[in-house]
Amino acid sequence: MIQFLDLHKINQRFEDKFKSVFEDFLDVGYYILGNQVTAFEGRFADYCGTKHCVGVGNGLDALRLILEGYKLMGKVKAGDEVLVASNTYIATILGIKQVGMIPVLVEADTSNYNFKTEDLTNHLSEKTVAIMPVHLYGELAPMEVINEFAREHGLLVIEDAAQGHGAMNSEGIMAGNLGDAAGFSFYPTKNLGALGDGGAVTTNDAKLAEVIRKLRNYGASSKYVNDLKGFNSRLDELQAAFLLCKLPLLDQDNERRREIALKYLEGIQNEKITMPSYSGKKDHIFHLFVVRVSDRVGFMEYLKSNSIGCLIHYPIAPHRQGALKEYSHLKFPVCEHIHEEAVSIPISPVMSDGEVDKVVQVLNNY
Repeated sequence: MIQFLDLHKINQRFEDKFKSVFEDFLDVGYYILGNQVTAFEGRFADYCGTKHCVGVGNGLDALRLILEGYKLMGKVKAGDEVLVASNTYIATILGIKQVGMIPVLVEADTSNYNFKTEDLTNHLSEKTVAIMPVHLYGELAPMEVINEFAREHGLLVIEDAAQGHGAMNSEGIMAGNLGDAAGFSFYPTKNLGALGDGGAVTTNDAKLAEVIRKLRNYGASSKYVNDLKGFNSRLDELQAAFLLCKLPLLDQDNERRREIALKYLEGIQNEKITMPSYSGKKDHIFHLFVVRVSDRVGFMEYLKSNSIGCLIHYPIAPHRQGALKEYSHLKFPVCEHIHEEAVSIPISPVMSDGEVDKVVQVLNNY
C-alpha cells in the first residue's frame, strides 16, 4: 500500500534529534515561550526573509491575530471586508469572521486553484480594507497582480501561507514575505510540520509583531502586566524544538516534491484525468498534488483497489458548509466544480522512485 502521506516515515529521519532535544527540554524545565521558541522565530524569520516571526498556537490563530493586531493599530475595524478565495479551506474564512470582519468570497480559477484575479474589482466596496491570498496546495498565489491591485486600492495584503512553506517567486522572495503579513500553520501534514499543532506570523512591521507578541500571551508585555485584552495562543516550546530539527531539510524536501510532480506531469497521460499546471519553477512546493476527475467516487475506489492512498482537499466548498449558512445563497460554479472533482494523490519527500512509478502506471490504466 502506498500511503497518501506516511508521516511516520517522514519524521523517522529526525527521531534521534527529536529524542535529544526532548531530553534537553526535560533537563531545562522551561516549558512555555522559552529559548526554543525564540530560536525558531529567529531562524524562520531568516528563512522567510522577514524581520519578524511570532510563534502562535496554530495557523488559524495566526490569521486571526494578524487582523486583531491591525484592529488595535487602527488599520481595520469590525465590519470591514476582506477579499478571499471561495475555494480555500474554511480556516481562512473563520480567521476573518472571528475578529468581526466580513469575508468576501471571490470565484476560483482552475489554472492555479486560487481566486480569479480579474474578478477582484467586482467585489470591491467602500468597506474593503484587505485581501487575503492563499498559497493553496503549495502554489504561490499570483502575488504581483494581487500586490499591484492592493496598492491601487490601498488594501492590506495578508498571506495565508499555511500550505506555502518555502515557495518563492522568480526574484527569490519567499512566501511569508510577499505581503504586509503572513500566517503559517505547522500542522503535522504540512511541508514543515510539527508533531502537534503550531503556527507563526511573519512580517516586516515591527509594531504589528509587537502587538501580536502581546496578544498571543494574554496581552502581556511582561509577566502579570497585561496591556491588551489578549488570547492564549503560544507556539509550544517542544514543538518549536522539533521544528528547528526539521527546518534545515525543508528546501531539500520541497525539491523532492517538485521532482515527483514533474514525473507525474510527464508520465500520467490519461484523458480522464485533469492534471494541475506547473511552470517548473520554485513557486510551487506541492504540499498537495491535486488532479480532477468527473467520477471521483469511482476513481478513488479504483485507486484504493490498487493500493494507492488518496484524499479529497476539500469535499465541500466553504459557502456550502453548515457553519457558513449566510453564504449558502451564493453561486461559484468554478469553485463548486473543483470541489466536486478534486482528488489528492500521494506526494511526499520520502516516496521512492518505485512508488512514484507505480502511481503513474495505475493512473494511466484508469
